[in-house]
Amino acid sequence: MSLSVQNITPVIGAEVSGVDLGQIDDVTAAALRRLLADRGVLVFRDQHLDHEAHKRAAACFGNGQLHCHPLAAISGSADPAVLTIKATANSAFVAGDGWHTDVSCDPAPIRASLLYMHEVPENGGGDTVFASMTEAYALLSEPVRDLIGNLRAVHDGAVPWRQGYGKEPPAGTEYNRTAHPLVIAHPDNGKPLLWVNRGFTTHIEGVSRLESRHLLEMLFHHIEATPRVQCRVRWDKNTLVIWDNIATQHHAVWDYFPHTRHAERVSVVGGELQAA
Repeated sequence: MSLSVQNITPVIGAEVSGVDLGQIDDVTAAALRRLLADRGVLVFRDQHLDHEAHKRAAACFGNGQLHCHPLAAISGSADPAVLTIKATANSAFVAGDGWHTDVSCDPAPIRASLLYMHEVPENGGGDTVFASMTEAYALLSEPVRDLIGNLRAVHDGAVPWRQGYGKEPPAGTEYNRTAHPLVIAHPDNGKPLLWVNRGFTTHIEGVSRLESRHLLEMLFHHIEATPRVQCRVRWDKNTLVIWDNIATQHHAVWDYFPHTRHAERVSVVGGELQAA
């Protein structure tokens, strides 16, 4: 396959053509892994994938172990490795509508996620905004980088339900709760990056509640309000986007109610995070 790459911004994201992800070979997979570590977000148009091809493509990243989301069955999927993400006129909330990193509460978080779009809203909308955590960390002042360099924060899997959806998690569903360093090293290139997100991070260990709240809010605001670290992806039917779930976070914009947006996500697990 002959890769053609067009950057979305100078900092993050790339549109990739010349690739059929349903027939990815080892050489192409290695090239895409390098490109993903460099750009953070890769967009592939006009892909035609069934569940097995989607899963084979995902297994090329991370350690090859597919992530089984606790909500897969609730989402309507018969395959625990395929998470259905669908919003309609009857939806009270939408998965991903807020800045987050996918399931950062896990001890070994998702390394990469691959979202495949089946239906886009008929009147537009439904974009996803991504942010580079490498660039977000680099833009912090040196005193702030020194302040957060040895701190750890707790990520709780129940938070999206309680804070995002205003309800308790479904009965019998268990979520991980893990403390991670605020600053980690990228597993491929070793670059330091910021590892907190509004979707899952509850508090910083070893400081007062007041200090934790204000420090986290400053970091959240820095990520969300700095367009320089962000790119925006517009979806078409049969578009697949791969994002480096360690080096980025994202916000799926719910601006299309009451229209329908339907996609499926397959993710691959990585290793435990290491402090930078």
